[in-house]
Amino acid sequence: MKSSVFDKSAWMELLGKLNLELPAVAVSYSIKPPEGVQKVEENVAFCDMLKKAHEGKALYISPENHTCGAGPYVIGKGIYSAYETGEFGAGLQVFNHFRAMARLYDVIPRIDPGRNINYIAFSPLDKLTFEPDLLVVAADVDQAEILLRASSYSTGKVWTSRSTGVMGCAWIFILPYLTGELNYIITGMGHGMKMKKVLPPGRLLISIPYDLFPTMLQNLQTMPWVLPAFRPDGGEFMGKLMMELGLKKSE
Repeated sequence: MKSSVFDKSAWMELLGKLNLELPAVAVSYSIKPPEGVQKVEENVAFCDMLKKAHEGKALYISPENHTCGAGPYVIGKGIYSAYETGEFGAGLQVFNHFRAMARLYDVIPRIDPGRNINYIAFSPLDKLTFEPDLLVVAADVDQAEILLRASSYSTGKVWTSRSTGVMGCAWIFILPYLTGELNYIITGMGHGMKMKKVLPPGRLLISIPYDLFPTMLQNLQTMPWVLPAFRPDGGEFMGKLMMELGLKKSE
């Protein structure tokens, strides 16, 4: 069991200042059913669990509850061959041929079956009772700029977004978990989430892995949320800075 790296109260305070439209959602993977979390009653898609958490419910999903083949696949379970051959994706008309869809299976992030991950818990931040592996935040552009800057403020890391037209769950819920790197996608551009209306379109859905919790929290606590150049007197600030650095002569 990994040591605790998540400060719930501090994250709630800081994300509260962002005035998010939807609550941040914590996600956790486990081999055994998680304690203190209720199992989802009906069968749903992996991405539907995010919507349930946004509605204020803390729930977990097990392999038999998945209605979309992508969910079991990305956590290391078997799926029908029509998915992996690309025939299903081509049938959806997201791709023009099964060979195009089939290529995705060479790059889709997937948990190794040997890890035996069976259960995924989701919880809105205010109802969190478990140690999360991921924190998933739906943000507008201004909110996302602050969060992404917090990921690079003390490290200089490049912001990257990886996704595909289908199987968006892999890029939000699996890639950050496996790599320890933040990833984000734009809502409304992925087939499944758009079809199910999981989120309003045009948001940045940001997935933060547990590896980054301490760094991002500290950066959010210490960095300026509104950069000086963005303020009403930003032009004056820029001018003074350039003169101080010898980049501009005094007038």
